Amino acid sequence: MPRVDDQRVVSGILHVIRNSLRWRDASAEYGPHKTLYNRFIRWSRIWVFNRILAGPAGRKGQPDRLMIDATHLKAHRAAASPLKKGLYPAVSGAPRAA
Repeated sequence: MPRVDDQRVVSGILHVIRNSLRWRDASAEYGPHKTLYNRFIRWSRIWVFNRILAGPAGRKGQPDRLMIDATHLKAHRAAASPLKKGLYPAVSGAPRAA
């Protein structure tokens, strides 16, 4: 089976998170839901999302666009579980995954 394009996967991950969906409820146009979940977990452990979000935050001067807004996200009661697993070490204080 051919590898699903990373750009489609990132779009799928953002779609799932933005709309508070379960992984299996993601549209098939983003690829298999298991692929979305597995890459989210893998990329979170190696700080991919931290680097993606740090890019726009680290620019000097006035940005052309800034589109990071989490005020509309709903938190599920289990939302803290990734912190306990150390998937977001910068936030949780857990040691970085090697």
